Amino acid sequence: MDRVVIFDTTLRDGEQSPGCSMNLGQKLRVAKALKELGVDVIEAGFAAASPGDLEAIQAVSREVPGPIICSLSRCNRGDIEASWKALQDAPRKRCHVFLATSPIHRDFKLKMAKEEIIKRAVDGIKVAREKFEDIEFSTEDAARTELEFLAEVVERAIEAGATTLNIPDTVGYALPQTYADALSYLRKHVRGIDKVVISVHCHNDLGLAVANSLAGVMVGARQVECTINGIGERAGNASLEEIVMALKTRQDVFKVQHGIRTEQLFPVSRLVSQVTGSYVQRNKAIVGQNAFAHEAGIHQHGMLTHRETYEIMRPEEVGFSRSQLVLGKHSGRHALKERLTALGYKLDDAQLDKVFADFKLLADKKKEIYDADLEALVIHGQLLKGQQMWDLAALSTTSGTGTLPAASIALLKSDGARFQAASAGDGPVDAVFKAIESITGVAVKLRDYRIAAVTTGEDAQGEVSLEVEHDTGIYRGRALSTDIIEGSARAFLDVVNRIVLKRGESTRSAQVMEEGTP
Repeated sequence: MDRVVIFDTTLRDGEQSPGCSMNLGQKLRVAKALKELGVDVIEAGFAAASPGDLEAIQAVSREVPGPIICSLSRCNRGDIEASWKALQDAPRKRCHVFLATSPIHRDFKLKMAKEEIIKRAVDGIKVAREKFEDIEFSTEDAARTELEFLAEVVERAIEAGATTLNIPDTVGYALPQTYADALSYLRKHVRGIDKVVISVHCHNDLGLAVANSLAGVMVGARQVECTINGIGERAGNASLEEIVMALKTRQDVFKVQHGIRTEQLFPVSRLVSQVTGSYVQRNKAIVGQNAFAHEAGIHQHGMLTHRETYEIMRPEEVGFSRSQLVLGKHSGRHALKERLTALGYKLDDAQLDKVFADFKLLADKKKEIYDADLEALVIHGQLLKGQQMWDLAALSTTSGTGTLPAASIALLKSDGARFQAASAGDGPVDAVFKAIESITGVAVKLRDYRIAAVTTGEDAQGEVSLEVEHDTGIYRGRALSTDIIEGSARAFLDVVNRIVLKRGESTRSAQVMEEGTP
């Protein structure tokens, strides 16, 4: 059977989603999780965009062997040399060059004639060929490009040495049939196209990214570019988990294979959600909380009679567990390790020791420990490792009817220094936030604040998530606690730490933002 290459761009296009930026440590954790998931290609960033992106690609290249590691470049020598610098240590590397081809991009963004577009594309690929054997070329905004001109650009790109041809629907404009027709046209009219891999990269502006990607596979595309949870520019990219499970569940139609270990989908989805601070909607296909939930009586009756009446996939296939209560305060380290392994988490001894210590603390507060509690402990523990400028040392609040809400807080800086402050507010949470701002000097505007129970029961852990606006952008933070005031403080500190770390990285250049990406 044919094999479809899964190209993950969570670290590049996914990170471009507002508020979803990641630091170096977070990118490495996600990249290692993608490797365990079985992703074929990891697009680790845009090397020329910033020193931070280049450093992250270098780190992934050195520490994540196995998948092809890819860097995005515009069709110029400077970008391509930056990609080489970032990727030269990777055992398997790819340079991904792109250039817009649609009339609206040619006329208003690039201000280039068709002949100039072809020359720039060919020259860029030839420069990449000086250092790379594996070269992908993307015709940005292909879905709005004249088919005859698109075919000409693609043919010249193949002649110049591109080994993968990506035909992106950059703005989510295509419909499944029109997108499939465009790919079929290229396969029929472009000489040499049978010698390269055709790739699809679809955005979700009309909610059709997955449908368009699958339509491309139906007509011969053998690489799909996607992201975990479908994060990405604007409405996002095609969702990796939806693509993979569609190919697996309807193998009778697609007749293709892939290398994804599907039982890792849910853990990786949770990791990316926590890293980016972006919630997965409850009714999200494959990895949403309701994906395998049944409430209607007739559905429940059918499920009890035969699972396949209302489930076309087994939850275990994507990493969900049917079990509920698993451990308690008397459970040991070995039992914890076994349960975490069953949930798809592979921890080394040091990581297990940390989670076990947190588990024991939680078990003293909660009578019943659920799988979701364990997953939250693992993911939050991973995220906190080595990325905090500020940490919570002590917290006290007062509030009540007829009482002025106030908070007293102590923070530890990464150098060991301790700082204290007190503040009043409209409520205890507002007072906590103001006290943190006075210590750290980071002032933000709160845009969203939510609390959700991780599991059931009065003693459930609360997951606090918030979104803030800062001069440098939009940031999301999360934290976990059985005390929602403490959780709020830690979530706010998560945001503060993200802002402090962001200040240390160079922003993308105005030219990069102006020229866009596929």
